[in-house]
Amino acid sequence: MLAYTTGIILFALAILISVSLHEFGHMLTAKAFRMKVTRYFVGFGPTLWSFRRGETEYGLKGIPLGGFVKIVGMTPLEEEEEDLDQKDQKRVFWRKPLWQRTIVLAAGSVTHFILAFAVLWVLVSFVGVTNPAWADSYQHSQETATVDVAECIPPEDADADFTCSASDRPGPASEAGMQNGDEIVGVGGSAVTDWDSLVERVSDLTPGEPVEVAVERGERTHEFEIEPYSAEQELADGTTETVARIGVTPYLDPSIDPVMVSGPVQGVGDTLVYTGDMFRETFIALGKLPSKIPPLWDSIMGAERADDTPVSVVGASRLGGEMVQYDQWAMFFMLLVVLNYFIGVFNLLPLLPMDGGHLAIAWFERVRSWLAAKRGRPDPGRVDYLKLMPLTYAVIILLGGFMLLTITADIVNPITIFN
Repeated sequence: MLAYTTGIILFALAILISVSLHEFGHMLTAKAFRMKVTRYFVGFGPTLWSFRRGETEYGLKGIPLGGFVKIVGMTPLEEEEEDLDQKDQKRVFWRKPLWQRTIVLAAGSVTHFILAFAVLWVLVSFVGVTNPAWADSYQHSQETATVDVAECIPPEDADADFTCSASDRPGPASEAGMQNGDEIVGVGGSAVTDWDSLVERVSDLTPGEPVEVAVERGERTHEFEIEPYSAEQELADGTTETVARIGVTPYLDPSIDPVMVSGPVQGVGDTLVYTGDMFRETFIALGKLPSKIPPLWDSIMGAERADDTPVSVVGASRLGGEMVQYDQWAMFFMLLVVLNYFIGVFNLLPLLPMDGGHLAIAWFERVRSWLAAKRGRPDPGRVDYLKLMPLTYAVIILLGGFMLLTITADIVNPITIFN
């Protein structure tokens, strides 16, 4: 229990550090371009401790749920720039060149990307990560019901290191003549298209009652008569039920090492490949996000929680606690990598109040001014943020509601890795 609690605290602390570095990225680039930065704080709420160095106040606040940096002139809603002297008026954010503002606004997400890349490089180079070729092979076996054949029926209390002996009862599929790499295409006259449909079809069989299993091997289709055996399957509520099994698992290509350790030089290239894959998966996950809300709500109402439903900081921290509890530090840091890439991409979405929204407005202003100049019209100036406030509040409400939904699900029906 102590390790689990420690893991939760460590993961939450790692997220806080990550977000603080995000704001530090904004501050560092703003100061590099001589913008006026007045405050940099970790946390929100009442100030616990602060000090001033130059024109900037640094400090720590009482609610450790993020951080912020104050760059004068980020939006027209700020009144602070009215009190500046003539010298500092030139240093406000919106008066700086567009390319400088773009760098400052993107610096938060870039910080997440740099942090994630550095941690991932260490994992790829020295610790070991899942081999992409192995993952692709495993995914193929899931999508096609390509199987490995168990030599024997394992006992109910068998662990991961269990090996068959001569005294164990042969597995039904093995005894019938199936081979590793066979693709099951039918069970009892019903078509099988993937691993999930295979499990569903086999689970409905009657143990001890022979069934015809159709298998594709190379260019030929074979029929095998297999007698399923009974096994206990644990359900989401902790109870068990008796189901039929035929002694197969998803196919794992023995020629591919499931773990890849690249070394520091090759690790750079492999980390770039991994990063590209993670960016692609992040955009796919963002596109699927709306479709995940109904299952998330159902899980709060008591339905089984799917592993691919979104998690909040609470859920991610609980997963981090599990990983530390079971000494899975590589998974712990990989989760941090995934989270940093996701936050970095999400923050660049062109919606206020995120950095991507400010970026979109800055570039819109430039394009609008360029078009006005081309048409011989006066510069329309800056976007009126007050007109955008209803949309901004709508985004905040939606994000807040989504956050509350995920936090609730992570409390009442959390995702777990190790059962």
